[in-house]
Formats: sequence, C-alpha cells, structure tokens
Amino acid sequence: MESRDYTQDGTVDLRGQPVLTAKTGKWKACAFLVGYEAFERMAFYGIASNLVVYLTTQLHEDTVLSVTNVNNWSGSVWITPIIGAYVADSYLGRFWTFTVSSLVYVIGMVLLTMAVSVKFLKPTCANGACNKATRSQIAFFYTSLYIIAVGAGGTKPNISTFGADQFDDFNPDEKKLKVSFFNWWMFSSFTGALFATLGLVYIQENLGWGLGYGIPTVGLIVSLVIFYIGAPMYRHKARRTGHPASDLYRVIVDAYANRKLVLPSHSSELHEFDQQYYISTGKRRIYHTTVFRFLDKAAIKQEGKDSELRALCTVTQVEEAKLILGMTAIWLVTLIPSTIWAQIYTLFVKQGITLNRHFGPNFQIPAASLGSFVTLSMLVSVPIYDRYFVPLMRKKTGNPRGITLLQRLGIGFVIQILAIAISYGVEVKRIHVIKVHQIQRPEQIVPMSIFYLLPQYVLLGIADVFNAIGMLEFFYDQSPEDMQSLGTTFFTSGIGVGNFLNSFLVTMVDKTTGRNGGKSWIGKNVNDSHLDYYYGFLLILSVLNLLAFFGASKMYIYKREAVEIEEKFVQMEDKPLGLSPLQA
Repeated sequence: MESRDYTQDGTVDLRGQPVLTAKTGKWKACAFLVGYEAFERMAFYGIASNLVVYLTTQLHEDTVLSVTNVNNWSGSVWITPIIGAYVADSYLGRFWTFTVSSLVYVIGMVLLTMAVSVKFLKPTCANGACNKATRSQIAFFYTSLYIIAVGAGGTKPNISTFGADQFDDFNPDEKKLKVSFFNWWMFSSFTGALFATLGLVYIQENLGWGLGYGIPTVGLIVSLVIFYIGAPMYRHKARRTGHPASDLYRVIVDAYANRKLVLPSHSSELHEFDQQYYISTGKRRIYHTTVFRFLDKAAIKQEGKDSELRALCTVTQVEEAKLILGMTAIWLVTLIPSTIWAQIYTLFVKQGITLNRHFGPNFQIPAASLGSFVTLSMLVSVPIYDRYFVPLMRKKTGNPRGITLLQRLGIGFVIQILAIAISYGVEVKRIHVIKVHQIQRPEQIVPMSIFYLLPQYVLLGIADVFNAIGMLEFFYDQSPEDMQSLGTTFFTSGIGVGNFLNSFLVTMVDKTTGRNGGKSWIGKNVNDSHLDYYYGFLLILSVLNLLAFFGASKMYIYKREAVEIEEKFVQMEDKPLGLSPLQA
C-alpha cells in the first residue's frame, strides 16, 4: 500500500501503528466526540447556571458567599485542566487521560445527584422552607462538586484537542475542514448548554433538584459509551519527546547560563538540527523570530564544544519557549473578559430574581434560564460566522480564516464591552424603579420585566462566538506541536482565573464599600445595593483591558513552522514575520 494512503502528520492508532486516511479521522470520527461534548456541557451548565440559586435557597448562603463559592468552583473546573494537560502531553496521551478523568467526572455527578436527592444528605424542608444544612451535608455536597472539577481537569483540555487531531495538517482537504472544526465543536457545546439553561434549570426549580442533576448524569454515561464505540476510527498523536514542558525550562536555564555571551549577527549561526533530523522524526521546524531575543542565547554555539552540540538547545526549542511567552501575554488580557462572563451565572441571576419573571398568567421564568439566550445567540451566530462571514472576509483578506485569530478576539472584546455597558444602564433603571416604588425588602419584586436583561445576554453570546471560540483556536494553533493539550489550558485557565478574579473583586468591593456601616454595592439585599456601581467598575476595567490587548497584539508574532516529509518541504504557515497580527 502506498504511503500516501496513510496520514502524513504521524498519527497512529491505539497500538501505535500508522493509520489509513480513508478509514480514520475527519468528521466521521469527530461525530463520536461531539456527543460527549454536548452532554458534558449540559452537565456543567446544568450545575453552574443555577448553583447560586441552590446555595441561597437550599443551603441558605448569603449573596456574597454564594457568588464566591460559585466562582471558586467554576474557577477550579477551568484551572484543573493544567494538570490534566500536563499528564496527557508528558505521560498518558490525550485518549487515556480523558478515559480516566471521564470516569472521575461521572462519579462526581452521581455523588452530586445523591447530595440533592437522598433524604439524609440534603437539608430537610417543610412548607416551602428548608432548614439549614448540617456540616456533613455541606461537606458531602462540596466534595461532590470538587470531584467533578478534578474529572473536568482531564477531560476539558484533551477532548477538544483530540478532536482537532482527527484532521491531517499535511492534507490540503483535511486542513480546510479543520478551519471550521472549532466553530462546530463549540456549536455542539452550546447545544448542551442550551438544554441545560432552558430545560434542566426549570426541572430543578419545579420538579426537583435530584431529577435536574440525574438527567445529565445518565446522559454523560450514555455519551461515554458512544465515544468508545468510535475508538477504531480515532487518530492519536504520537509523542516525539518525553517531557515537552521540560524543554521550556531548559531553554530558560541555558539562556540565563549564557547571558554574558554575545549573540551572533545572524540566526543561521545558532544551533539547529539539520534537515535529515526533521525528516526522520517528523517534527516541525519553527522559524527564528526577533522577539524575546535574550532566549536565543540558549542556542549559541561555543568554541570547543562541537561534541556537545546535541546537548544544546535548538532554534526550534527556543522558538517554542518564545511562543509560550507570547501566548502568556495574550492570556493575561483574556482575564477581564472571563470575569465579565462570570456575571452570567452569578450577579445577573441574582438581579433577575428581583424582576417580574411572569410569562403569561401561569408561567414564571427561572432567572437562570435567561442564560439560554447567551447560548441561542451563539447557536445562531456560529453558522452565520462560518458560512457567510468567513468566506466574505477570506475574499477580502486572503486569510483562510477570514480574519486573523487576534482580530477575532478583539472584535469579541469590543462586543463584550457594549454588553457590560448595557447591563450598567439596565441596573440604573432597575434602581430608579426601586426608588419610585419605595421597595426595600429583598423578597419584593421590582415591577420591571426580566426581559430588560435580554440584550446583555444576547450580546455576550455573540461576543463569545468571537472571543471564546477564538481563544480556544488561538491557543491550540499557536502552541508548540508536542504541547497542544497544555497549550489549550491557556484557554481554560483564563476562564478559571477570571472566575477567581471575580470572586476576589466581589469580596473586596463588598468589604470596602460596606466598611464603617456603609451601604455595600453587593449586599445580601440586592434591592438595597448598588450593582450599577459594580458594573460601571467592570466597564472601566474592560476598556482599559482592551487597550492592553491592542498593545499585546501589536507585539505578538504568529508561529511559522515547516516540516519535511520524504524530501518534500511543506510550509505550514506563510505569514510574514514583520506583519502586525491585527493587520494581517
């Protein structure tokens, strides 16, 4: 059988054997993956969307404590993927790391379902009022939540990158398909989130929390069965280095050790393996760049050390370290946008509870269900973006993606600023209505429709088509080849740190504004607080962050790599080095 019948990117099956292009990978393999993603997102958002309501109504936590606990848990869910990605890239690989972690995830979901449904594990209730939960009940509930966070640590960074691995970068047809992969991957994720915010939230508040958590638990188990049915079709990236993260440390250490040496006048004088090395290993050579030049000292050839050249860092290894530093700068300016996202399932929900939620004479909308409009706007926007916006911009720019990855992020951040500005205006109106009707008690309903909150939800959904999907694709695409799981955790950890940052801001703002008997901006009684001040504070932070993003983007240089296969040179990226990513 001719070599062209096999994938050219070095992917293998579970036994380590080369795989046939026609029988593996592509969308037919991804079809088994997207089902899991949809059910996992349904499970996660089924918890996150209404968790603040459960904590305040069932466990009797106050507003600040419940918001803090929701943010801390959600932050943990998005931070633990750093560990899962490291294990996958350095030891087990994506498939087996996902396998072990998905079982942990299911155990956490089963325990959480028990925590809200088994009589002695939940607070007792009578006549609509629930007693305060015991310490053991609280401990069991939070233990279940954090077991889910541990499981998510191994599934989140590996399932999406495993899906992207199903497309061969060296096959022009498959590379074209891969351009749309992350758009449609997130589409399946949004579908699961939509069912959670529309269906599960209603079931939890009206039919029981046990049923509301039990449905996604069963769905998650079924999706895992479907995932393993597709195992013969999957492609697996073969690890070419033992511990890729160690190369990063080595570059920094060697650059520091050689700090007194003078850099050569041309990059060709730096140490790099010859062409045959890259042909035989299938690794991708990365072109030299002029950023972070101090790291180039790690690849300086020294007289009298020709026999030790193999121990020197190569230009490619140095460039991989530069990529991580450049991505870190971009990561830092994604934290404030992630903090804005955290409002959807915390303060926006608390705000919505105070408004008129009736839709018709007999139906009352759960406040958390308004989050479904974030998902709906995403589901509508993704096909429009992929089928119309990208082809239109591709004709104008010549970029296969239509616009650059950083341009996509920038557009999303601008839309998000508009959303938080609207949320500030709506809260100003809500406070005005409160004053007019002299509302003081927290249980009093403000005579103002909950649908006033709709524009901010819709805009945040549209923004996420640009920045959430854009971040996932950016960090996967720009990561070193052997660190794409770990690279993807730039996306997940940014969301996690954003949640922790929101928790910190809420706590600090509450303590600062409530000092010496003052009125807290975020008090237990939302009808007697100043959420408008807090939203205004977030708006200022967002504008300043956007300026920082422009600065970081102007300095960023996209990865340019190449690979040699059977004496044929393949250019993987052809963006000119000197071009600003916001103008590419």
